[in-house]
Amino acid sequence: MVDSRDDASKDGGFEPVYVELDWYDGPRGGLADIGGVPHYFRALNDYARPGNLDDEHFVWPAGQTALAWEREQWAIFVEWNGRYEAGTATPDSHPGHGGVNIRYDELTRLLQPHRMLPADARRMKVEWRWDPPPRPRYHTNGPGYRASWRPA
Repeated sequence: MVDSRDDASKDGGFEPVYVELDWYDGPRGGLADIGGVPHYFRALNDYARPGNLDDEHFVWPAGQTALAWEREQWAIFVEWNGRYEAGTATPDSHPGHGGVNIRYDELTRLLQPHRMLPADARRMKVEWRWDPPPRPRYHTNGPGYRASWRPA
């Protein structure tokens, strides 16, 4: 899948990250291309394991419908985050709290089964590459980084 950003062959094997679903001292979960195909990723280690490398993730394919829904929900978050950073939105108005944005809530329900870790998820290692400034941390095309994946 080709994003509006350069494709992986032009970026040393680094591919688009479309959505960030979890962050703790770095990307922990989301949706990214792996070999040009959208995949969910989730960190293997949990937050309570300091010192463990966070470069190993479970990955599983995401269909085109899930990708479209994830990107739609991401755009809602990015719009809120822009208002939050401008000082016109509060943390309480974050759409992820539920009951704030009807469409965001609907997408959460629709996406729940797609986000569940399947028994046949693969384990892969990842290297992150941060986009150079002035690209914002959050953009409708995805967070401000790309990923290069390899077998664990």
